[in-house]
Amino acid sequence: MAVMRSIMYIPGNNPKFISKIPTIPADIITFDLEDAIPPSEKVATREMIKESLQAGHAGGAQVFVRINNWETLLTDDDLEAIVWPGLDGVTLAKTGCADDVQRLDWKLEELERRRGIPVGTVKISMLLETAKGVINAAECCLASKRNVNAIFGAVDYCRDMHVKLTSAAVEQQYARAHVAVACRMAGIVAIDAPFVDYKDIPGFEKNVAEGRQMGYEGRMIIHPGQVEPSNKLYAPDPADVEWAQAVVKVFEEEGLAKGKASVSLNGKMVDTPVYLNAKDILATHLEIEAKNNSK
Repeated sequence: MAVMRSIMYIPGNNPKFISKIPTIPADIITFDLEDAIPPSEKVATREMIKESLQAGHAGGAQVFVRINNWETLLTDDDLEAIVWPGLDGVTLAKTGCADDVQRLDWKLEELERRRGIPVGTVKISMLLETAKGVINAAECCLASKRNVNAIFGAVDYCRDMHVKLTSAAVEQQYARAHVAVACRMAGIVAIDAPFVDYKDIPGFEKNVAEGRQMGYEGRMIIHPGQVEPSNKLYAPDPADVEWAQAVVKVFEEEGLAKGKASVSLNGKMVDTPVYLNAKDILATHLEIEAKNNSK
């Protein structure tokens, strides 16, 4: 699974922003067809996104499009316009239940077959940003083999809950943790909510650290200035990589090779879960290194 440390949202109707996409080092670029686009501009924006997809100017980033949810009656038209070669995935806004995801899966397959795209090419990302979506997070995350991530949408969630969005984020604690656990259960990536105070980088770093402890592996980004910090913060730091290399070495040489289930490293026990965690860290590190070297 490709790394998803930073998912940069670009208004699909803004040529200035679109022209800057090749300079943005995000792991995923997501064109927005939903909240950032007024109803009067939806049709024109679909065409702009289609043209950009065909031009292939995203560099090494994956390309997704955030589409309107089924209740708007815009979803079918969104998909008809954007599902073409060059599209890596779609993000379904305000995903509420498994039926929303399954319906999207069926529509994507129909379009793939009609347009000569290998079935399963277009992946699904879900925005879980309502009380309904959060409560149904587990079933949503399991609803399709196309699912690659779920994003916790704190702004709309707080609006739905009739509470104020705060920097302390107390009002988000349950939903934020619940979405992360649902993602891990389903084997997909948990993406944290946007940090709206985009000029507060220290606050952003603190918030990322808290989210990482919950299990989040990437971030929905609303300003280019957050991309580099996000890429850095969601990557294993050098100390983690060094620790993981030492764990793998000692466990394989002193444990597995000698039939032992646990060994010691610097006075601490290393057993199978610790070993597997270290392997995961190294796998992420190698994937990021490969991505950087391919640029």
